[in-house]
Amino acid sequence: MYLKRLFPLLILVFGLSASSFSSFAQGEETHAVAAAEGHEAAGEEKKEGINITELVFGHVSDSHEWHFFSLKGADGHETEVAIPLPVIVYQPGKGLQVFSFSKFHHGGWYLDADGNKISHTTYNGLYVEKNMKEKIKAEDGSVVYDLSLTKNVISMLISVIIILWLMTSAAKKYNTSAIKAPTGFQNALEIAIIFIRDEVAKPNLGHKYMKYMPMMLTVFFFIWVNNLLGLLPGGANLTGNIAVTLCLSLVSFVVLLIRANKHFWGHLLNPPGVPTGIKFLLVPIEIISLFIKPVALTIRLFANILAGHIVILCVVSMIFIFGALSKVAGVGFVPVSLGFSLFMFTLELLVAAIQAFIFTNLTAVFIGQAIEEGHGHEEGHGHSEAAAH
Repeated sequence: MYLKRLFPLLILVFGLSASSFSSFAQGEETHAVAAAEGHEAAGEEKKEGINITELVFGHVSDSHEWHFFSLKGADGHETEVAIPLPVIVYQPGKGLQVFSFSKFHHGGWYLDADGNKISHTTYNGLYVEKNMKEKIKAEDGSVVYDLSLTKNVISMLISVIIILWLMTSAAKKYNTSAIKAPTGFQNALEIAIIFIRDEVAKPNLGHKYMKYMPMMLTVFFFIWVNNLLGLLPGGANLTGNIAVTLCLSLVSFVVLLIRANKHFWGHLLNPPGVPTGIKFLLVPIEIISLFIKPVALTIRLFANILAGHIVILCVVSMIFIFGALSKVAGVGFVPVSLGFSLFMFTLELLVAAIQAFIFTNLTAVFIGQAIEEGHGHEEGHGHSEAAAH
């Protein structure tokens, strides 16, 4: 009985440990290369150490390969356990190129004059620049349009497949002729759907809530599933990518603009009951606040998810920082680091659901403000109902 209760905890600790050691393996072989050529000519040795910045941002940024961990053999040779992803690039005048990212894995790296880490090997006139963001560039400086299936893109496709499988499998049970009470995962989905309907859609969208329920449920489950996938060892940081959260926010913003009624635009561009002189000050503020809404949605989700990943990685990295100073200090800090990482990981499980709910709720609030009917219309509607009764 106790073993069954401890099993999920052991799986969680094992996942954190695997993530920790894969992080260490990735950062262990980072080299600090001399900036001036004269130092190399003088025969100075290269210093080895852990580049925490590269380590952390290497895990939270997008990549053209799915890296899990590295294995170092007895001969000192390091073998990366990674899945190279398809590279799809288009160059004007040269056409479309499709090949595996493994083509770039034959060589090393160098630091340019600005300190950027760049691959010194090329493939078909292309090279990979790895700095804060991984980019594929042309040697001749020409324009390169990168259409590759990166780690974030693959993770997004996986999440879409998971959501479709979960929803269609649950929907099939409702389409059967025999009416049965929901059980198992179907019951859990029904609780989440009812929660979004009663706590998000109805209070903010009023009697029109059913029109927007598909959108609310899609946004909620898409963010929630991707937040959870990002917590797996080797998982992609999709919702911690500002481009992804920006696209989600733009979808909500476009729906807001399309569905906004005359009452909304009237109060925005010509507030009633406000002196004319004040309108020249109030209207620009209201227009700015309209465009701040998607910005707030974008930054809120992006910052919270990214911060959670960075905190966990930084705490895990403290083991190796102390280990570089002293082996005793490194070993002694392991229980502290893993304990705090376990706490943060558990907290991130809660944050994953909370952030999905907040984004969905704010989307419903903003759309509800745009479709809200005027008080005069509501009063007239109430009187007509009373007369009908």
